Amino acid sequence: MTGKLMEYFNKQPRIGAFSTSSKEGKVDSAVLGSPQMVDEKTVIVALGMGRTISNLKENPNAVYLIMEPGASIMDWKGIRVYLKMKEYVTSGPKLDAYKSQAAKIIGEQAASMVKVLATFDVTEIRPLIDFGQGWDKSI
Repeated sequence: MTGKLMEYFNKQPRIGAFSTSSKEGKVDSAVLGSPQMVDEKTVIVALGMGRTISNLKENPNAVYLIMEPGASIMDWKGIRVYLKMKEYVTSGPKLDAYKSQAAKIIGEQAASMVKVLATFDVTEIRPLIDFGQGWDKSI
């Protein structure tokens, strides 16, 4: 199941909604394509210096929601991956290596917008539509 989750999570092209909250509960949601699952318990996310990283500095919890449309709402596929930031870098070899690799895929200009590389632990996985049944194993 984990390999299937990583394959689904990392499938390209795809984007999803990355949601965070400040310590006061002010919510932000950003459309991101950068999150990558590097193993069954770890996700990395490239960010700019905006609301998302500001919120994460105050509250390390986030959710990344990926959706794929279906014929009807019950046919849509997707997952909600709950995350907790364990570290972030704003300079150094880890960020430089990420930006160098990203530039080959998205171009130099887009890669230059990356200012933060954050690492998260996966804390929970839920299906897009959840009626208390657990993770949707059909994806």
